[in-house]
Amino acid sequence: MTGKIIKGIAGFYYVHDRKEKVYQCRAKGVFRSRKIKPLVGDDVEFTPLDEEEGNIDEILPRKNQLIRPAAANVDQALVIFAMDSPKPNLNLLDRFLVMMEAQKVPVIICFNKTDLGTEAYQEDYRTMYEAAGYQVLFASASKREGLLKLRELLKGKTTVLAGPSGVGKSSLTNLIQPEADMETGGISRKIQRGKHTTRHSQLFWVEEDTYLMDTPGFSSLYLDEMPPEALKDYFPEFAPYEEECRFLGCVHVGERECGVKDAVEAGALSKSRYENYLLLYQDLKEKERRKY
Repeated sequence: MTGKIIKGIAGFYYVHDRKEKVYQCRAKGVFRSRKIKPLVGDDVEFTPLDEEEGNIDEILPRKNQLIRPAAANVDQALVIFAMDSPKPNLNLLDRFLVMMEAQKVPVIICFNKTDLGTEAYQEDYRTMYEAAGYQVLFASASKREGLLKLRELLKGKTTVLAGPSGVGKSSLTNLIQPEADMETGGISRKIQRGKHTTRHSQLFWVEEDTYLMDTPGFSSLYLDEMPPEALKDYFPEFAPYEEECRFLGCVHVGERECGVKDAVEAGALSKSRYENYLLLYQDLKEKERRKY
């Protein structure tokens, strides 16, 4: 039989048969000798031993493999931030976008809790991120708004769901697929951050060929191996203005006659995105210095 790994815990892999049943499986020792570790999202061939257990015989070819989160066969990412409570950390969002760009995973941005934000802020976020080439959605789990559009975008795909704790990832997932029955955590008034509720990566079956993968809440993302000069390539909106840069290989930081800096000054590029680019660039330069 063929199926998909939806969860892995303590050496057991839970394989969904793409219909209704989940089997608790062990992976054959041959994978260890071949240095292949089964990942959540892997398509596999497996042999049921009874109604509940089985053995994984073969991991089918992967179309891609993410490092963070560790997952296979991902079609897209849905990153969720709240309009308020907690306020969106746009630096964290931009880090996530860079990480997904580097792994060639398309991203949909969803701002939840629209009942807590203003239309002016919605328009600002829409303009900022649509200009960078991303699809931007607005939703409210509490008012059940924006769910139909969300389901349309998820249909027929395996989607990684990400975002900080407390923004409503679990609430939205429970509305899209009630059987997921994910834990939801309250917001600490004192620290305005969500209590961590998701403890491991897990795929949830939504409908035919449609899976959602929730990942543990994150508060920081690292781009350890990226050369600083490569960072500009992961801000797609910079490209049209780079022709105006005087120097080949301009990184848009300290150079004179820089088309990207001029576009920021003229309001054609988002100042917030550019400032986050500078912060990320300095982080990468600092990490590079520490290596030598």
